[in-house]
Amino acid sequence: MTVPDAAAAEWAGERVDPGEHKAVSLRVSASYSGNDVEIPVIVWRGLREGPTVSLTAAVHGDEINGTGAIRQIIVDRPFELAAGTLVLVPVVNVIGFERHSRYLPDRRDLNRSFPGYVTGSLTGRFARSFFDQVMSRCDYCIDLHTAAVRRTNFPNVRADLTDPALAEFARAFGAELIVSGQGPRGSLRRAACKAGCKTIILEAGEVWKVEPSVVEYAIRGITNCLRFLGMIAGKPSEPAYRIETDSTKWVRADFGGFLRFHVAPGDIIQKDDPIATNTSLTGDSQNVLRAPREGVVLGMTTLPAVAPGDPVCHLAFPKKGRLRKAEHSTAKLDDASLHERVRDALAAGIDVVDPSQEEG
Repeated sequence: MTVPDAAAAEWAGERVDPGEHKAVSLRVSASYSGNDVEIPVIVWRGLREGPTVSLTAAVHGDEINGTGAIRQIIVDRPFELAAGTLVLVPVVNVIGFERHSRYLPDRRDLNRSFPGYVTGSLTGRFARSFFDQVMSRCDYCIDLHTAAVRRTNFPNVRADLTDPALAEFARAFGAELIVSGQGPRGSLRRAACKAGCKTIILEAGEVWKVEPSVVEYAIRGITNCLRFLGMIAGKPSEPAYRIETDSTKWVRADFGGFLRFHVAPGDIIQKDDPIATNTSLTGDSQNVLRAPREGVVLGMTTLPAVAPGDPVCHLAFPKKGRLRKAEHSTAKLDDASLHERVRDALAAGIDVVDPSQEEG
């Protein structure tokens, strides 16, 4: 569905010529005061024709790691765009962003509302306007997300790997973990893929933060994808290992209490390995949560206080034999590698202790 060069030239009523890097504003709604609600966008065109790719962040208004990554690309221009058009949207949900909120004021989730409705709710109309002005004009999209509040995610790409072309694009990002699926009904990526825009998402880090290692990871992946599409020079870099799966599970608390964690995001664990010890506030051990099978820690809570049933650790389960290869690969990595720096940075905000140190 490559957008013709002439069609890629005009955005929000502004002409953007080949080689130009231009700021435009997309009107998507109106505020309670009746003023326009506009999304700031940068349109960057290469000198040659090529795909139109959107980079989007903060579809959930509190997930701003991606905002930091896209803003850094806008400011630093870390690569030369040779072909195609890059549409950079640091914040999609500008109303939620200004309120430090995941949602819009009508309490709806924008990422469950695409492609939206012209005559729907505030969120439905917002979704429809953005979808028509940006997503319907793009061939590809990389949508940047974080974990929900009080959680963190080890970087992982999510895409429908049953679509061969989309699977190639997802693998080009260079992530160690890819979770296959269409995405929730109403999500930007699911609606965009249905409309012909090949869309992947990156899940990484926490809300309300711009984490330097996550930003670096996102920019590396974006650069890899643009290289894959022939929009910038160079070849995509390969990850140390790659695990693809459609099988994940949250390990949940059996009791209310206070957790002492034994794993961190990105850790490779074996069946029955301790994940966290649940204690009373006075330190008495209530139980130990253990891994139901071998896997990788995809994400976890950052809040040690839990009630029965609260999610504690999100595990990804690879196909048989893949985990051992991943272990061998990570054992060879230098501490200065991006993979190890991301793991260390995400673990820094979590009190992880050796289970042998537990008392009682």
